[in-house]
Amino acid sequence: MAYWLLKTEPSTWSWEDQTTKGVTAWDGVRNYQASNNMKTMKVGDLCFFYHSVNERRIVGIVEVIKEYYPDHTDPTGRFGMVDVKYVCPFKTPVILEIIKADPRLKHLAIVKQSRLSVVPIDPQSWEIICQYGGVSIS
Repeated sequence: MAYWLLKTEPSTWSWEDQTTKGVTAWDGVRNYQASNNMKTMKVGDLCFFYHSVNERRIVGIVEVIKEYYPDHTDPTGRFGMVDVKYVCPFKTPVILEIIKADPRLKHLAIVKQSRLSVVPIDPQSWEIICQYGGVSIS
């Protein structure tokens, strides 16, 4: 199993939307590096659900339930998407400043490449962030 962080603008797709729908296609990714990260995702991988823009915080966890396939919203046919399902909310949302302040997390792409929308999370960092969020899922 691998771990990831998926960014979304809450005005486009929010945690509340994910909670209500349960399962959704994670479409609209138009960055090659983020798309390549999605290509390596496997069914059962877990992902932090991150609200970007003004909130900049992890609010919950979703699970990959369908591996990379063509994105119907991409007229060029170059990009794909995965399907994810709701797993659980964070008891305490983890803001980006907390992640940046923890020296154990300074290597994460969310810190180094803040605009990248799909980034890997190593198992140790996953556990640390889950602790901050008040959940225990691995």
